[in-house]
Amino acid sequence: MTDRTPREPNAAGESKLSDVTSVRAGTSDVAPEQVLQRIVFPRGEDPLDVRPLYIDEPEALASTVTVVSRRHLRVPAHSKISLASYFNAFPASYWKRWTKIEETVLRLRVRGSGRLDVYRSKANGDSVHLQGTPVSSEDWTSLEFKVSLQPFEDGGWIWFDLFTNDAELEISDGAWTTEQPMPHQQVVVGTTTIRPSECIEALKTLGEDPQVMAVVERVIVADQGPQKIHEVEGFDEAAKAIGDKLHVIEQDNLGGSGGFGRVMYEGIHNSDAAQVMVIDDDIALEPDGVLRANAFARAATQPVIVGGQMLNLQARSRLHTMGEVVDLGQGIWRAAPGAVTDHDFAKKPLRKTKKLHQRIHSTYNGWWMCLFPREIIERTGLPLPLFIKHDDSEYSLRAGGHGYPTVTLPGAAIWHMPWTDKNDATDWTAYFHTRNRLILAALHSPEEVKNNIVKQGLKLTLRHLLSMEYSTVAVQQKAIEDFLKGPSGLFDSLRSALPEVRELRKDYDDAKTLPSAREFPPPSADPIMAEGLLNPPVNPAVIAARASKALLHNLKEPAHDATDRPQLNVPAAAARWFLLGNLDSATVSNADGSGVAFRRRDPETFRKLGLEALANYKRLGQEWARLREEYRAALPELTSAESWKQVFDPR
Repeated sequence: MTDRTPREPNAAGESKLSDVTSVRAGTSDVAPEQVLQRIVFPRGEDPLDVRPLYIDEPEALASTVTVVSRRHLRVPAHSKISLASYFNAFPASYWKRWTKIEETVLRLRVRGSGRLDVYRSKANGDSVHLQGTPVSSEDWTSLEFKVSLQPFEDGGWIWFDLFTNDAELEISDGAWTTEQPMPHQQVVVGTTTIRPSECIEALKTLGEDPQVMAVVERVIVADQGPQKIHEVEGFDEAAKAIGDKLHVIEQDNLGGSGGFGRVMYEGIHNSDAAQVMVIDDDIALEPDGVLRANAFARAATQPVIVGGQMLNLQARSRLHTMGEVVDLGQGIWRAAPGAVTDHDFAKKPLRKTKKLHQRIHSTYNGWWMCLFPREIIERTGLPLPLFIKHDDSEYSLRAGGHGYPTVTLPGAAIWHMPWTDKNDATDWTAYFHTRNRLILAALHSPEEVKNNIVKQGLKLTLRHLLSMEYSTVAVQQKAIEDFLKGPSGLFDSLRSALPEVRELRKDYDDAKTLPSAREFPPPSADPIMAEGLLNPPVNPAVIAARASKALLHNLKEPAHDATDRPQLNVPAAAARWFLLGNLDSATVSNADGSGVAFRRRDPETFRKLGLEALANYKRLGQEWARLREEYRAALPELTSAESWKQVFDPR
């Protein structure tokens, strides 16, 4: 019998109503449409360091827990483990806030001897025991626990722990489910590829789970790379796993916005699916994330964009980003208030990290994994033709203007290389960062954002110049000049901008990468000279003094031998203006350690680019009001399916 009697709050203001309304033995059979989140375990192909994302195991555990399969776990005797893990705890606060689900039912099959206990957390991270039951059965038996979502408005997760004594205990087919009706909806999953071999691995993972593929109506690959995906080893295996649901569309390289725009276009105009999900091609996929995002969108009280979180592909147990927002006052994205970044679950599990339990409010989600209900695309339109960068953040802002929020859902995630290991703030992508940030700000930020953009832009230009990153400044100035031309050339730039930027960069030394500093003579300077320059200045007076000194140094002619022999070999982490601004030359490593660039100081180039930047930012401030009006007036045409159709098929 379920107790639904109202209770008075206690002295602490907390309701005494039991969070677990019932626990019983019975059948674990449940319609797939009612599954909110399956209990899953690592794939056989996964590296060992993903394990803490699925199972919270004490370090002192004498006998290792056995993962029998993706849905089956065996716990040895004399053990205690927790499923308060990233992929298996239930993020109840997100379901409480954004969906119609009022309670979740944990269903699972058990066999053996031990005990199962269900817990929840509060928004402050405190744990609360809800209910438990002993298990003693030689045959498989089913259990279910009903847990109310009433106390989860501000945060909190639900999970269960397992205990064994003298015998082992097995669990199988566990899932967080609902008894409330939910519509059945199919999803189109699409990606755009420039790295076909990595895309193939993601396709294989997607196709290996029948329950995932049961909700997938179509898998679309917008194939944009110089090497076509069907020519790459492994494609036939991936295609066989997905079957006739796979649709590969070859097109010119139109960047992320053109590739994902094609997926959205096909999903809306050439399928009956109620949802469209985009994923990056260079990811490692947890396929259950597709089911979770699909279920969340089906249960939502209003159409919402459902984003996945990013885990670190190079350090698999680390959560790289929990949720992000667009700072309209700066025209750039950043971590959402309260969001945890770069958290390592192998070092500190969910139960012991209080900051992970509050609900985070995001305003956008990167398109490494993002699901859109059909209604949102139909009303919001397709992406802006930006090639790459800011197309995803602008889209969420535009959808938000139509009343469609973005939710970044914990437990729905992919592994992706973090942007901290990329040079995308200084390489050719600096053009798209700069131009597209201006476009986003013109469309969505208040008028006064121009002051921040001009001030920050000039400061950033000086830092790049002092760091001998002349190619970066050159492409940034091209970006400003192209923005000043207005929106009329954006569609054409999908095909023209990248070749133009690459042509512009090719004559700058800082844009040329060699395998190693061994390509050059040994450094001429004593490394000890750099020690006093490595610590970043924090006092404004010290910053001003060091910047002035570096500025004067960069206006002088360099030492005669600096053009052939670097003064220092500088690692990527130390390549900052307050060091490089005092040198005449240096080899500087790439962020990923794959090579070096030989940067040489050039006073003439320094002056030329500096004066160009001053002129461009002055003009930007003067013409900002007019440009805002032009870009806002052009937005409907730039995002319409009709306009994009002509880009996809220009004949």
